[in-house]
Amino acid sequence: MEQIETEQKPAEEFPPPDRPHYVPFREAFRFWVKLGFISFGGPAGQIAIMHRELVDKRRWLSEERFLHALNYCMLLPGPEAQQLAIYIGWLMHRTIGGLVAGAFFVIPSIFVLLLLSYIYAAYGNIPIVIGVLDGFKPVVVAVVVEALVKIGNRALKLKVHYGIALLSFIAIYFLHFPFPLIVLAAALIGLAGTRLLPSLFDPIVENNGKTSEARDVAPEYAIRDRATPEHIVPSRSRVIRISAVGIALWLLPFIVLMAWSGANSFYTDEYKFITVAALVTFGGAYAVLAYVSQAVTTAPFNRITPEQA
Repeated sequence: MEQIETEQKPAEEFPPPDRPHYVPFREAFRFWVKLGFISFGGPAGQIAIMHRELVDKRRWLSEERFLHALNYCMLLPGPEAQQLAIYIGWLMHRTIGGLVAGAFFVIPSIFVLLLLSYIYAAYGNIPIVIGVLDGFKPVVVAVVVEALVKIGNRALKLKVHYGIALLSFIAIYFLHFPFPLIVLAAALIGLAGTRLLPSLFDPIVENNGKTSEARDVAPEYAIRDRATPEHIVPSRSRVIRISAVGIALWLLPFIVLMAWSGANSFYTDEYKFITVAALVTFGGAYAVLAYVSQAVTTAPFNRITPEQA
């Protein structure tokens, strides 16, 4: 009997890769806490860290699964890096995994933000403090560029991908096209291209029948590209339930805030402003920054000066 139990133990330690608890929850918990303290450089840096840790180092997620999730989060309003963390946490450990990933993505940074805010408010006019804060700027730029190069090399696999990326950059930087319009145009190009010019959009055809996707089905990945854990299968009742809970979590604090401070108070206005910012800023956290920066430095808010922003 003891011999049989010994032989069965490895099967319990290494269950099939499509099981959501293949990654130990305790290990994932430690990673999400760590990520909250080291994720400097904005969304680009945060996404690069998650890719390096989850795909390259820990092999919890396949390359394609990570990029598919990232593309989807980029289409949603709000901070794409946090949304990506929540999705990956939920994918691995269901609801509790998503809650832990989302919470610890921001909780550690709150303390860092409070510390830096205090230093800026109390000592922001001292030359040495100004020099230290200015010294952060090139470091942040370097982190963003490194993340852009690394993720770009993984995501842009075909020549046509580079062409679409270049046209998108021209449209958004020089022509100031709205981000949702650029995304829609890219989607239409991809849809038409796969039907009319499949040789340009098929990585297997372009590489003469050879594909680099074989590593995404390697057994060492905890969550493979096409793995479908039971808890992610779409369900109408689940969609309705989650939507109801989400609306309640947003609406109830707003009602309490209005009852406590009034419909036109500072706090109520802030709540409404942040809600609008979360809903209309497509394009990730950088789009949110531009919208919020413009709003808080002009009427009717006038919270801070453009230099402070």
